[in-house]
Amino acid sequence: MGDELLSVEIKSFLGASTITEFHNALGQFLNYRLALSVKEPKYELYLAVPANTYNSFFQRQLPRMAVREYNLKLIVYNAHKQELVKWIN
Repeated sequence: MGDELLSVEIKSFLGASTITEFHNALGQFLNYRLALSVKEPKYELYLAVPANTYNSFFQRQLPRMAVREYNLKLIVYNAHKQELVKWIN
């Protein structure tokens, strides 16, 4: 990461429907990234998701396609250990 600054949108995916949580998170993320590009263009926005959600839900076709299509940068975290597991650019 050269001169970019980092901003992270953390999502827990604790709702009853993971797909609904995903739709909400994706919409918020894309809107936030758009606004950030205007106000703070040096910031790189990452979407932080729990490791269990990444290892299950994010391996499905729709989330994988969305990550590619929207060029999502992800941070995978372990909520119980409070640690980062993986950075995905």
